[in-house]
Amino acid sequence: MLYVYYFFLFIVTAIAEIIGCYLPWLIVKQGKSLVLFIPAMLSLLIFCLLLTLHPAAAGRTYAAYGGVYILVALGWLRWVEGVNLIRDDYLGAFVIFLGVIIIIAQPLSRLFGK
Repeated sequence: MLYVYYFFLFIVTAIAEIIGCYLPWLIVKQGKSLVLFIPAMLSLLIFCLLLTLHPAAAGRTYAAYGGVYILVALGWLRWVEGVNLIRDDYLGAFVIFLGVIIIIAQPLSRLFGK
């Protein structure tokens, strides 16, 4: 059950990072208001703080988070930007999801020792 908590925490962390980067993109690419920099900075601050809530070593946390970030980014592409995903997106997401699960759960270390 703890794995589900950390996976959910990764998802929230990724959403915070994407919002923090998407809002400046809107400013630069679509001419939106500079006021959007304020929530962007707050979102990136939250992103940084959320990464510190994971108990694993920083490098392992970043590796697993990177995979979850890609999954969330594909969801963002589909549901926020309205771009249809293609078969390769789904295949890549599946492979990445397996990698994240292996890094988080470390099943081989449990079977064969470190």
